[in-house]
Amino acid sequence: MTQAPGSAGTIRRAVGTVAAVLAATTLLGGCGPKSEPAAEPRTSPKEALLDAVPDGTEGPFRFSGKDATSDLSGVVDPEAKGIDLTAAVKDPEHGFTTRMSFLVLQERIWMKVKFTGTEGLTGLPKLPNRWMELDRARLTDPDTTPTYEGVDIGNAGPIIEAATTVEEKSDRTYAGVVDLTRSEAAEAVGEEEVAALGEAARQVPFTAVVGPDGNLASLTLDVPAAGKAKAWAYVVKYVDYGSAPKLAAPSGNAAQPAPKLAYEMLMG
Repeated sequence: MTQAPGSAGTIRRAVGTVAAVLAATTLLGGCGPKSEPAAEPRTSPKEALLDAVPDGTEGPFRFSGKDATSDLSGVVDPEAKGIDLTAAVKDPEHGFTTRMSFLVLQERIWMKVKFTGTEGLTGLPKLPNRWMELDRARLTDPDTTPTYEGVDIGNAGPIIEAATTVEEKSDRTYAGVVDLTRSEAAEAVGEEEVAALGEAARQVPFTAVVGPDGNLASLTLDVPAAGKAKAWAYVVKYVDYGSAPKLAAPSGNAAQPAPKLAYEMLMG
């Protein structure tokens, strides 16, 4: 298995969209194609770990991830060229949580928004509790919504590529150090967060686990504290390879065209 094309901005774009919605209501650019399969078998721990990154041949699978502020989860379906993802972000001032879901199938995209913990709050937008199909032609900023840009939605590949050392431990576990100043790794984790680390960004430890099936199960970056920012973890998990549900367009009463308010939220 070889690393697939991906985008270091996919997760962060979705999380950024939720943050923008929160700002409007109160509140991971693609990496490009990766290398083709090597002519000779890979032998180094780094190459072996890169081989475990999903490339689209594994069938649909579930993913989850988190960074310094947000959680993300969903399903990737390579055959459908689709992703179903939900980002959850808590408003630090008012305490409510926004859960924004996107369903992407090739060029089509639907959105669903839910607010929780809103007791005593007023002024939040009222949207249908079903999938709202968006017209991309009405979205003036392409970064306001995710697109399908490859199966490695957690950007494990770009992060591993930026590793300066990788050691294989027991039980299919790997450990090493990543230089987050390398462009695609910085985009994946967050350019502002990486810049705040200074020289420490060149020596960020990571661990990774490969499942019995040979597929990447998890990747964890232990990002150190910097200035006033506390230490935090960048975590990606891929599970249920080949057994996760396939994605399909919602039909009937499960969907409707997005109202004007939905576009206003996305475009600030």
